[in-house]
Amino acid sequence: MMRLNKYLAHAGVASRRKCDDLIQAGYIKVNGKKVNTLGVLIDELKDEITFKDQKVTLGEEQIYILLNKPQGVVTTASDEFMRTTVLDLLAIPERVFPVGRLDYDTTGVLLLTNDGELTNRLLHPGYESEKIYRVLIDKIIRPIDLHKLQKGIMLDGKMTLPCKIKEIRRMDNRSFLEITLREGRNRQIRRMFEEFGYVVEELNRVSFSGLTLGSLRPGEWRYLTQDEINRLKERVQDEY
Repeated sequence: MMRLNKYLAHAGVASRRKCDDLIQAGYIKVNGKKVNTLGVLIDELKDEITFKDQKVTLGEEQIYILLNKPQGVVTTASDEFMRTTVLDLLAIPERVFPVGRLDYDTTGVLLLTNDGELTNRLLHPGYESEKIYRVLIDKIIRPIDLHKLQKGIMLDGKMTLPCKIKEIRRMDNRSFLEITLREGRNRQIRRMFEEFGYVVEELNRVSFSGLTLGSLRPGEWRYLTQDEINRLKERVQDEY
């Protein structure tokens, strides 16, 4: 027996919290009968579950892929300007989706999967999945600016979370830094530095929730090992 919301989440319908909303809104049926109360248990081997009258099954194999995203590739399933997407690099028959985004000019670690539950947990602010970046900016960073960035700054009317930033070295009057974030707003690192008059010249993600690239070169990818999958799930363990 399994809770209905857990079944729906594992089938990739949505996160478990969103599935609760779908249940309460009356979109889910069990054996042809609408269910709109939470906590319902179903027999995943015998009961027929539908979402908007479409059968929901656990038949799809869950896939987890680590990609070294190169520059000049978009992190979407398709692109209206016909640019190369991360899915073009994989060229596999199964459907997978990026976990979060790296912008067009950003490189590095990108996770792709069809596991909707894990995706939602990794992106949920409550789990604060750690992301580590290496950043080259166009000038030497001032200590006061470094301090302010570490403490958090206002973006879009909301403070960024405190983060770890350290200068690794200086290159031709430019600072090369390492930044550890626990959130992922749109173009966050570039915009954080822009607030203090710096331009990000290179941005590379070297780690995402403990995953690193190892020997993967730009554009190369591999499937995660079972140990890596288990560690990812442990990081966001709740009632997974």
